[in-house]
Amino acid sequence: MKALFLSCTLKRSPAKSNTEALCRVLIEQFDKEGVASEIVRLVDLAIEPGVKSDEGPGDAWPGVREKILAAEILVIATPTWLGQHSSVCQRALERMDAMLSETKPDGRPIAFDKVAGVVITGNEDGAHHIVACVSQPLIDIGFTVPGQSWTYWHLGPGPGPDYTETDKGHEWSDRAGRNAARNLVAAARALKATPLPEQETAD
Repeated sequence: MKALFLSCTLKRSPAKSNTEALCRVLIEQFDKEGVASEIVRLVDLAIEPGVKSDEGPGDAWPGVREKILAAEILVIATPTWLGQHSSVCQRALERMDAMLSETKPDGRPIAFDKVAGVVITGNEDGAHHIVACVSQPLIDIGFTVPGQSWTYWHLGPGPGPDYTETDKGHEWSDRAGRNAARNLVAAARALKATPLPEQETAD
């Protein structure tokens, strides 16, 4: 079983990402569950704007899409800026819009039987809002979002240290992250054993 993390940090490699640091808490738990993980830092790639699976020459999204389809678990990881998910995260969701109309050979949505979760970091509140804004399009596309399949870290309103610069708040965020990983694996295994049914379509 594979887990793919789409890192939506605004920092290009090799800059340190607080969001990816929290992702590694989930990765450690996935390792214990026998799930292989990969982080893709989207800002390093030439992902064109648009809502198609392939926006032409030079577009790196088709390769990301292949990784999404090859994984049973998808985790969208984003920092918080101005109380919102990052622009990179929004672009990823917009590119995934094409999956709404893409189907498996049996006619079911292409994202069926895959699960998704969310990881968020930031120095300001807004995490629950971001969970909602990211989970809703994933559900529309066909991903299953299990209960408590997300975690976040922040230190309240106003400026403050980064996740990697303090131990404050880590106990809760890391515990929630480990639980999110367990819940994602359990749901993915359940869907593998009992896939979602074929869907009714208009005549």
